[in-house]
Amino acid sequence: METIIVQLPGTAQWGGEETGSPELIHLGPGDIADFGRGGAGVRIVLADPGISRRAGQLEAAGDYWRLSNFGRSVSYVVENLEGAGEYLTVAPGRLGAPVPFEFSRVVLPALSGTATFKVFAPQHAYLGEQSVPGGGEQTVHPFALDPTSKYFLVLVALCEPRLRDPSDSALPGVGQIVERLRPLESCRDLTRSAVNYHIDYLAFAKLRLDLGEEATAGAEGGRTGAKRTRLASVALRFGLVREEHLGLLPARGAARLTDPQEADA
Repeated sequence: METIIVQLPGTAQWGGEETGSPELIHLGPGDIADFGRGGAGVRIVLADPGISRRAGQLEAAGDYWRLSNFGRSVSYVVENLEGAGEYLTVAPGRLGAPVPFEFSRVVLPALSGTATFKVFAPQHAYLGEQSVPGGGEQTVHPFALDPTSKYFLVLVALCEPRLRDPSDSALPGVGQIVERLRPLESCRDLTRSAVNYHIDYLAFAKLRLDLGEEATAGAEGGRTGAKRTRLASVALRFGLVREEHLGLLPARGAARLTDPQEADA
């Protein structure tokens, strides 16, 4: 099982409007990947003449990752994409700096401004409700979800109709999820592309769904609908989203749901 997933620069974003799929590198514990302008063994290519041929290295370790800065003069920045401007810097020559973020963007200074790539750590471990300190080896939850994250809010909003009424088979579309979450301070700038991105991250990285032909057959709306349906089914079946999680959402009536005809299929 991979510890981290690297999204290579210059590719389409998960759930974005661009065509094509992002190019990803999956790294398991102990795996490494060098990044830089290019050369022997460099897997993450940042095509800018201001970046060293071999600028640094990522190493997957446990449920997090480490970053090494092979540069001699500039620091690299790792941004927390789920934080309010939170970031850490890795000084020149620093080796194996641990990165605790689940959603990260690595930023290097470049002649063109900055060069970036994204790193995801979907296997972050969280203390279970039934965990007992000193009770032996810790159980690793097969679905490590962070209830403070935006992707979890998207999942709760997706499951809300069925949580409130199990007989309700309808699921909100992407546009409806955007409108449902926007009253939250952390979601004021939420977009349809961002919601699609979180749905893809949940489906393929967190819950590791095997959609089979559902993920490739039919129109784009059909693929998105299949993912939403499977996500809600798995989340509710295994109790990943429960009634108490509805308290994370804005008060009902705080947002106007879009007309179903305007929302995604």
